[in-house]
Amino acid sequence: MYQAIVFLPLIGFLIAGLFGRLIGARASEIVTTTLLLISGVLSWIALFQVGFGPGTTRVQVATWLASADLRVDWAFRIDTLTAVMLVVVNTVSSLVHVYSIGYMHEDPSRPRFFAYLSLFTFAMLMLVTADNLVQMFFGWEGVGLASYLLIGFWYQKPSANAAAIKAFVVNRVGDFGFLLGIFLIFVLFGAVTFDAIFPKVGEMTSQTFRFLGYEWNALTLTCLLLFMGAMGKSAQFLLHTWLPDAMEGPTPVSALIHAATMVTAGVFMVARLSPIFEYAPVALTVVVVIGATTAFFAATVGLVQNDIKRVIAYSTCSQLGYMFVALGVGAYSAGIFHLFTHAFFKALLFLGAGSVIHAMHHEQDMRNMGGLRKYIPFTAAAMTIGTLALTGFPLFAGYFSKDAIIESAYASTAHGGFASSYAFVLLVVAALMTSFYSWRLYFMTFEGAPRWAGHGHGHDAHAHGHGADDHAHAAHGHDDHAHDHHDHQPHESPLVMLIPLAVLSLGALAAGYAFKEAFIGHDYEHFWKAALFTGKDNHILHAMHDVPKWVVWSPFVAMLIGFLLALYMYVLRPEVPGKLAAANPVLYGFLLNKWYFDEIYDFLFVRPAKWLGRFLWKKGDGLVIDGLGPDGVSARVVDVTNRVVRLQTGYVYHYAFAMLIGVAGLVTWYLMARG
Repeated sequence: MYQAIVFLPLIGFLIAGLFGRLIGARASEIVTTTLLLISGVLSWIALFQVGFGPGTTRVQVATWLASADLRVDWAFRIDTLTAVMLVVVNTVSSLVHVYSIGYMHEDPSRPRFFAYLSLFTFAMLMLVTADNLVQMFFGWEGVGLASYLLIGFWYQKPSANAAAIKAFVVNRVGDFGFLLGIFLIFVLFGAVTFDAIFPKVGEMTSQTFRFLGYEWNALTLTCLLLFMGAMGKSAQFLLHTWLPDAMEGPTPVSALIHAATMVTAGVFMVARLSPIFEYAPVALTVVVVIGATTAFFAATVGLVQNDIKRVIAYSTCSQLGYMFVALGVGAYSAGIFHLFTHAFFKALLFLGAGSVIHAMHHEQDMRNMGGLRKYIPFTAAAMTIGTLALTGFPLFAGYFSKDAIIESAYASTAHGGFASSYAFVLLVVAALMTSFYSWRLYFMTFEGAPRWAGHGHGHDAHAHGHGADDHAHAAHGHDDHAHDHHDHQPHESPLVMLIPLAVLSLGALAAGYAFKEAFIGHDYEHFWKAALFTGKDNHILHAMHDVPKWVVWSPFVAMLIGFLLALYMYVLRPEVPGKLAAANPVLYGFLLNKWYFDEIYDFLFVRPAKWLGRFLWKKGDGLVIDGLGPDGVSARVVDVTNRVVRLQTGYVYHYAFAMLIGVAGLVTWYLMARG
């Protein structure tokens, strides 16, 4: 069964990728989607077998490499953590496949698109089933490659190419740290297999390692390097800049990247390596601070974005910060619980946004929407459910997992000191801002007077200063929809796009309540077994149930304030936001330009790198290496031959004269040699 779960997406990728042109777009869609649906159903069976039964196992596939003391198997580590991730990845991916049949129906490159989706899924499955760090790194790089292919799917658009390259390069920065962490683990433990590493971690607590001229605690250094990889992949503060630009890909890609694959890889990796992180308290403190900062930073930027997909993208960035705070305070199961629930409502929000974009003929600017609830009621209802789940409304999925993280942050203040207090305050503030920008998105899109009459549909979204147009028409020159809004009323999406919304709505409604006892409640021990490690001094799950009532109510109050503010500013008094922006131009510009991180990085890294590359190309390679090397030698040979060829005149007396000089030279040499 587990081989089928992992390899069915790979088979789909190979069929659609190699034979897509031969079998056609419809067959490619059906094959890849059917295989993913089978894999998704099997994943749910695996979750109940492993999580609620004795199903923990190891599946050997093959021996990957064996060199001296290093042996790496290709094997699946099947425990509860793996089973949870299988459900998240395959459920969202299969629904994205189904949704894409409708969303991408006009794109001429559908076989390639579905092949990439299946490749992305397979790479993530390789990552989450990894039995060792080498296999995990293989999957890690695989999702990086697949994200590059999908973000840049419409490669005719320069903005899509730039976004794909940006995602690839920023992730390589994090991956460099991850790779160094793997090397250091092998140096310390002599192994890369989890079962060989984890039992020895306790012996390494006082071990030191010299790095960059300093003596470091070996486990602290290892975890910091590993977390550097997680920061890149999960778009944490300082390595977050690629995530919003990933919106250049088709909307189904955004849902897959932001809900189930890629960004969750870093969270999964830290949870998987919890036996190591648990013995590195300094590294865990760094995780808490970075996570809390990310949650706050991304929420502030989300307040003022006008592109519907970018608002949801920054919300992903913020929610990932919540997950890392949970991991950092030792509440690993709470972090994974939020990852699990977040997958449903975030995929719902992205696919709902895609339905809105489809209804609006590829418009993404919320300022050109409004009043859509009566035109696309099913999409509006789905987006409402997703918004309620994201903001933590009672009994919805996000309520149980998000509140658990805030409570765990407060519970850890007793021993976590400043970092935990910092995290608690920032998470509550971020909850208020999350509620505000989520309801702002809903009100601007679905409520109020329509603002779309008279705006062209075929235009590129760059006309509004936001992201690229999100459909194949812009990429492939289609003009089917280049009409006025007067000609086309917004319309509900086809059934093949609405069914995934309905399924995800069910998850956003029920996933939290259905699984809260298993993830963080009374069934914790039975459900998780030994999949997550907590040290003997880690009592965070007990402590978080004993926090004061005001802590329990704080995220709800924050959510309510955010909702009321959004209601006041975008329904009751819609002129207020413009006045606020005009009254605070510096702050508004600061947030609208994402704290100017792109500009700072462009100044510090991109432009110097381009200058250095151009200098080495023109001066180093062109002038010095080529000039003195191949080009210089060939030029001198040409010069010499051009001169020598002049001797070949064709006149007999010239040749006779040359022979005479030769004879004279020979005689002279002979006489001088004899003398």
